[in-house]
Amino acid sequence: MSGLTQRAITGFVFVLIVTGCIYAGPISFVILIAIITGGALWEFFGLVLTKQHRRDMIRRMLALGLGIVPFFMSTIVQLDLVRNRESFIAISALLFFPLTFSVFIYELYTKSERPFVNVAFVMLGMVYIGVPFALLLFVAFDEQVYYPNIIFSLLVMNWVNDSGAYLVGSKLGKTPLFPRISPKKTWEGSAGGMALTLIFGMLLHYTFQELALQDWLVLAAIVVVFGSLGDLVESMLKRSVQIKDSGGLLPGHGGLLDRFDAFIFLLPYATAYLLWIR
Repeated sequence: MSGLTQRAITGFVFVLIVTGCIYAGPISFVILIAIITGGALWEFFGLVLTKQHRRDMIRRMLALGLGIVPFFMSTIVQLDLVRNRESFIAISALLFFPLTFSVFIYELYTKSERPFVNVAFVMLGMVYIGVPFALLLFVAFDEQVYYPNIIFSLLVMNWVNDSGAYLVGSKLGKTPLFPRISPKKTWEGSAGGMALTLIFGMLLHYTFQELALQDWLVLAAIVVVFGSLGDLVESMLKRSVQIKDSGGLLPGHGGLLDRFDAFIFLLPYATAYLLWIR
């Protein structure tokens, strides 16, 4: 099987699974995002934390647990799984910081040569991956009402931007966009991705009724700008640790972090805009 065929099959199956989980209902959606969050965190910590001793694996598992805490807290709040939401938020906030500081305590006993570097990477994983996916639930739910079309649209616009940039860039690309980080990306490709994403945003207005035309176009612009920056940020990360892919879970596509790098980065901005207009 050629690399291109493998990539196409993997992409097709992956899109089917993601779309099916989104539209099957809120529970399947939350489970899907929990798996993606955990997988992306595991890949990230595998890149930045050392893996030489048993204590390094324990650190990685501790980091995974801490990184996914914001998502689980957001899940409980958005799905209204507690009777008193205000009390739960207050208690969670009180417990969260002692849990966070447990990372410092762990490093006291590891005899690591770079304890504060490890602590910094654990915190970074939580902010870079855990928090954006927690914010995704604020996009998906509003007063316990589930909005699968908005989640699906953000994902598809992200894929359209990425695919449009690749197709146009491979045919017409001449001017490097950011050669120090990603030599193959071009301004022409970025312009092509932007045009296709904005057109797709307009089409979404006539397909789904949740948002006005200007809101779909703003979201499309957020996807183009911050999704593209997110892709560059992950390229910068991979260059800093000298690897090509974050993982091998998706044949032909790399790891989960490779597939969701742009989506992760655009989520805080998309969430802020959607909460503002709501």
